[in-house]
Amino acid sequence: MIDITRLGFDFLVPFAVFVALAIAVFGVWICYLWFRGRAWLTRGIALSVLLLALSNPALIQEEREPLPSVAALVLDQSESMSFGSRSEDAEAALEALEAQLREDPSLDVRVVRTNRREDGTSMVSALEGLMADVPRDRVAGAIMITDGQVHDVPGSLDRLGDLGPIHSLIVGDERRGDRRVEIVDSPEFGIVGESAEIIVRVDDPRASAVQLSVAINGGEPRLLIAEPGRDTPVRIEVPRRGENIVVVEVPEGNEELTLANNRTAMRFSGVPDRLQVLLITGRPNASGRVWRDLLKSDPSVDLVHFTILRPNTKPRRVPENELALIPFPYEELFEEKLDDFDLIIFDQYQRLGIITLGYLQRIVRYVEDGGALLITAGTPFAGPASLALTPLASVLPATPTGDIKTGEFTPELTEEGRRHTVTSPLTGSRLGAWLRYIEAEAITGDVLMKAPDDAPLLVVDRVDEGRVGQLLTDQIWLWARGYDGGGPFSELSRRLVHWMLKEPELEERQLELNMEGDVAKAQLRTLSDDPAPLTLEGPNGELVPLGWTEAAPGLYEAETPTDSLGLYRATAGPLEAVALNGPANPKEYVDLRSVTDVLDPVGDATDGLVARIGANAANLPDIRRVRRNGRTSGNNWMGLKERDAYLVRDSRSQPLLPGILIVSLILLALGWAWWREGR
Repeated sequence: MIDITRLGFDFLVPFAVFVALAIAVFGVWICYLWFRGRAWLTRGIALSVLLLALSNPALIQEEREPLPSVAALVLDQSESMSFGSRSEDAEAALEALEAQLREDPSLDVRVVRTNRREDGTSMVSALEGLMADVPRDRVAGAIMITDGQVHDVPGSLDRLGDLGPIHSLIVGDERRGDRRVEIVDSPEFGIVGESAEIIVRVDDPRASAVQLSVAINGGEPRLLIAEPGRDTPVRIEVPRRGENIVVVEVPEGNEELTLANNRTAMRFSGVPDRLQVLLITGRPNASGRVWRDLLKSDPSVDLVHFTILRPNTKPRRVPENELALIPFPYEELFEEKLDDFDLIIFDQYQRLGIITLGYLQRIVRYVEDGGALLITAGTPFAGPASLALTPLASVLPATPTGDIKTGEFTPELTEEGRRHTVTSPLTGSRLGAWLRYIEAEAITGDVLMKAPDDAPLLVVDRVDEGRVGQLLTDQIWLWARGYDGGGPFSELSRRLVHWMLKEPELEERQLELNMEGDVAKAQLRTLSDDPAPLTLEGPNGELVPLGWTEAAPGLYEAETPTDSLGLYRATAGPLEAVALNGPANPKEYVDLRSVTDVLDPVGDATDGLVARIGANAANLPDIRRVRRNGRTSGNNWMGLKERDAYLVRDSRSQPLLPGILIVSLILLALGWAWWREGR
């Protein structure tokens, strides 16, 4: 405690009134001095005593408790501090400064570390949060320890004045460079099958040309040459509908602080222009009508449907000019527009010479080049007019035996069917009865549904770039009609059609990687009960092997905590997936150099020092305590203000002019003035 005696005033009138009276008394004194007259001095003294009485002076004795000034130490723990020995050097500097400052009892030392998970380095926000409850008349100053890459320096530095001086100690080797790549501009969506443009920029002051690697959805990368420091346009073809991920990489440079910013990615949605489906019904039937209604109800599908009402072999009893039937446009469909279709469906079609073997061979090439073919078989598929006896046999996964099985039966899912994305949602669903199927032998592909005697009912296969499906029954329409309780006709049919149209979400062999907070979650869908091992590659190139946990038939999951922002890549056998933890181009990786220019304006605005320090806290500037209005930085020294704040614990007041004394003085002055005037 410190005892202080001081003179205080407790004005008897409002301060503004007192000031006005003081000015008036001063004016009267001027007049008295100028004009003099009798008893001018005693009158002036009387007015002055009256004014002094209104100020009510008192002698105040206080017991004061000194309050320490508050000094802040802010440590940068962002991603960029993990390169080289920056983090170790900063910790050593913090330890040395904290030990030195805590030796001063007049200082309250506060320490804060920035949030490593934030996108960017928020040193100023951390400082303001630390000092939010500190009165500004107790702030001694702040010392920030960082590599200089601070992302929250305000445009107007006026608000930092009350927190100053703010000194900045910079760690890291200023001579180290770094190569990085970023996607400057990219579209949010693109039309499937068409091209889109992204703008890529490579920064590397030590190179004149850099090789770019551009990969879409984990596919084969395309190599380009980019000029560092300039925007490079890259054309990409939108491969599929739904989410697409483009990964851009550059090789390691001559000097690299990290490889984490040598890879970046962007997401965009593939939007189909329209899906073209050709449905050819061999003869009017209930199944064909159900397929037509299903496809027409999908707004993303343009359906071209032909039903063959009269084959060429059927004799005509009506003159040709009176026929209302439309001739089958086989030349237009199979010569001019075949490649425009995304899916061709043959529903209970039999070979009657309408579509020649040459056109069927064209369909084989169409499938091999990436098209899709679906056969819904009726009784003709088991006879001599079967499509299995045409060039299509080379792409069909199942061959009919020639027998037609009749009688009520309930279809069943196979083990592969429980795993495949087309039929896995049907597990546990009520499957109504069918009455007929075409007996066949599965040669290749995946059998998803079977009859009770294990005969295949639904078979799918991949043929080169294309896809083929066979439904070996004409009875699926019974589900749509509710026979025997019906069945999931709509779900099965839609999923089958969209799998053949290469819907990304329906890929039966796919690897997904998602970032949920601080956890990376991988999900593998496969038809195998022995999944390929999983490896996760972080932004820094570190490989982490992970084990799978079976969540459902054909569905495996794995997860692991993450501690870095940037691009993660998961691989399981030939499958690959990428995911971004945080933004595509984290601020921390935009520039990894150790710099002073970012914080120079803060030092100038708050009279703080910005200086580099050496490894292991070498060359730390001296710390000096300075008066509140004194200079706070100089050549290799930084100052913290002496605020001299205190808390009054006890106070006693003794009036200097009691009322009786004031009245006596005024009467004495007035009596003296009367006596002087009487003479």
